[in-house]
Amino acid sequence: MLQHLPLYVSVLFLLTTFLLIGIFLKASSFSKITIIILSTWILFQSILGWYGFYTVNNILPPRFLLLILPPIIFIIILFCTSKGREYIDSLDIKLLIILHTTRILVEVVLYWLFVFKKVPVIMTFEGRNFDIISGITTPFIYYYGFIKGKLNRNFILIWNYICLLLLINIVINSVLSSPFPLQKFAFEQPNIAILYFPFILLPSLIVPMVLFSHLVIIRRLSKQV
Repeated sequence: MLQHLPLYVSVLFLLTTFLLIGIFLKASSFSKITIIILSTWILFQSILGWYGFYTVNNILPPRFLLLILPPIIFIIILFCTSKGREYIDSLDIKLLIILHTTRILVEVVLYWLFVFKKVPVIMTFEGRNFDIISGITTPFIYYYGFIKGKLNRNFILIWNYICLLLLINIVINSVLSSPFPLQKFAFEQPNIAILYFPFILLPSLIVPMVLFSHLVIIRRLSKQV
């Protein structure tokens, strides 16, 4: 656990995580396999984070890979198999759009973590993190794109690509500011929060789910004539 961190920071992060999971589960019509996979993954990563597994960062290959590689491999499998694509095409993309509003809350948490010296300023909207734009623009995209029908498919696709780039940007900055052999900057205040529970769920769960949601939306919209 992180020391000298107010409880409300962890509480807001956990509430944000539960909100994101709830929206995604509803988008999957509360699929049993989705519930089982997510529950198992969350429990597994939470236990590792609680006991400080990822704080050991002077070994190769870095333990941090266990956070990000399994979700990426799983996403690739879903897109490359017929069963996986069938699952993808069953998801409610309107809810997957709404899911991105949670990125606003994530940015609030990251700012608080910066204030309490757990992440560098570059991880916040005062630094190199512009991901809050994705969350702020989400209600506009949902309302005018899916409720009013005034935004065409290409506009929504472009929005998804831009938000995807914003996500990739913060992921790169996060990795390069973390206390790993690959660290390139933020040595005065490394990105240590993501090594501990509950913030371990940011790289292992929230980021992959946001990434997956973008890819699903892009695939579904690209298929429309």
